[in-house]
Amino acid sequence: MIDNFRSGFVSIIGMPNAGKSTLYNHLLGEALAIVNPKAQTTRHRILGVKNGEGFQIVYSDTPGVLNKTSYKMHDKMMFFVNESIKDSDVLILMLDIHGKNFSEEIKVKFERSAAKKIIALNKIDLSNQEELESKLQEIKDTFAADIYLPISAEHGFNTQELEQYIESFLPVHPAYYPDDQLTDKSERFFVNEIVRNHLLKLYDEEVPYASEVNCLEFKESEKIIHIHAEIFVERDSQKPILIGKGGTKIKQLGIESRKNLEAFFGKQVHLELHVKVREDWRNDDRLLRSFGYEGD
Repeated sequence: MIDNFRSGFVSIIGMPNAGKSTLYNHLLGEALAIVNPKAQTTRHRILGVKNGEGFQIVYSDTPGVLNKTSYKMHDKMMFFVNESIKDSDVLILMLDIHGKNFSEEIKVKFERSAAKKIIALNKIDLSNQEELESKLQEIKDTFAADIYLPISAEHGFNTQELEQYIESFLPVHPAYYPDDQLTDKSERFFVNEIVRNHLLKLYDEEVPYASEVNCLEFKESEKIIHIHAEIFVERDSQKPILIGKGGTKIKQLGIESRKNLEAFFGKQVHLELHVKVREDWRNDDRLLRSFGYEGD
């Protein structure tokens, strides 16, 4: 073990659509989190491990903080956020320079944390200097933090400086994970996420939010991966929308998902998708646990 080896947990929190997943993927150097312009894309806490000379950073992407929860699923999403804040050594609060920047709840959670605190003001490429300076001053007057840094996660502006701050804040501690482990999630989890991302892209309004993907089978051979996944929706009326006339819509979903899965796993994929109706699954504790939603 290297003397003074540094290791720690770094969580990225913020309101929905602030750019957390984009920053997470950029810092990690791997596209583990799905990125989509629709709000509430991230539903789980995803750990990603980055190793460097003398350090290990365990990044957490988290769901966007909700002012109001409408389903038990939302409560469990907020459980992931709270757990990530509790065990953080470094806490990054992402704020969108033009979006709704924060709720009182997120302000309280951030300020109560014992972690080193960084505020990353994102999407500054969409602003001008005057607006940036005004917004930074407003944030400094509102939040107590160790670092205030304007960034563009999409374009990588100031992200190298952000990484340097993160590394400097890491406590002296042995590595938490083996140096060949990238994440705590399974292959099936990423199947679910990739298919769900294409649900968000291909369908409008409530259907993608009322849907959940569950990988039933993941069989890998030398040349091909056979995947069978179910898509759960809440109402009978949603099933034909998801399938489409003559099955055209779900066929398109399968084609787009398979392309992404093959790029992710680096291997040919055979994908089967089936649709099931489970009324009010977002409030069903048993189903939520089977989908990987923890907490009370």
